[in-house]
Amino acid sequence: MKWLAFASRNFKEMTRDLLTLIFGIALPVVLIVMFSLISSNIGAMTNPSFMISNLAPGIAVFSMSFVTLFLGLLVAGDRSSAFLARILVSPMKGIDYILGYSLPLVPLALVQALACIVTAVCFGLKLSANLLFGLVALIPVSLLYISMGLLFGSVCSDKQVGGLASILINLAAWTSGAWFPVSVVGGVYETICNLLPFGHAVSLVQGVMQGSPLNFGHLIWVLGYAAALSALAIFFFKKKTRP
Repeated sequence: MKWLAFASRNFKEMTRDLLTLIFGIALPVVLIVMFSLISSNIGAMTNPSFMISNLAPGIAVFSMSFVTLFLGLLVAGDRSSAFLARILVSPMKGIDYILGYSLPLVPLALVQALACIVTAVCFGLKLSANLLFGLVALIPVSLLYISMGLLFGSVCSDKQVGGLASILINLAAWTSGAWFPVSVVGGVYETICNLLPFGHAVSLVQGVMQGSPLNFGHLIWVLGYAAALSALAIFFFKKKTRP
């Protein structure tokens, strides 16, 4: 367990930036409130995505994209400082560094998701055990976004991570189906969305929260992307930090 002390340090670094943490948790909550108000007027009648049972898991998944930004900035910042150079002389392996960076983000991701769900319950989401199962389903989704943060931080500088994460946030927003069914657009756009992991992540969590059996197809798609991106992150992390 060489990575535990490193993980503890990283957790403290992330929780030290309270403004960023508050923003990451508050923005999804604001989105839930805003879209719920729209839904109460005209949204749910014209767009089923605005129904709270669809909206809550969609925004919970979308909020994970901010985890990518947090982690990417932390990894890139460490790479550009003397801190990483000092700990590279430790007996930790590449996988230990990756675990030390990744695991502290899982609780943060779940706190974000829980804030979304609690807010959605206040706006009419039915309280049931399915919501707890939905939180469990969000764990592999968090691993997907964590793997992206690792990759961004391993490849880019701390100045580049912000721009790349902004692109990711927009890509996740427009291709996940959280706001509208991608089938409405159809064609090449729908095909591209189905090849990306974001829509599978939203469909996975939506199904579980609505009481459907776990869709292993969506789960495999999400975990497959997470594993591939993590492997790339480990490769580039070793390459970038090699003396």
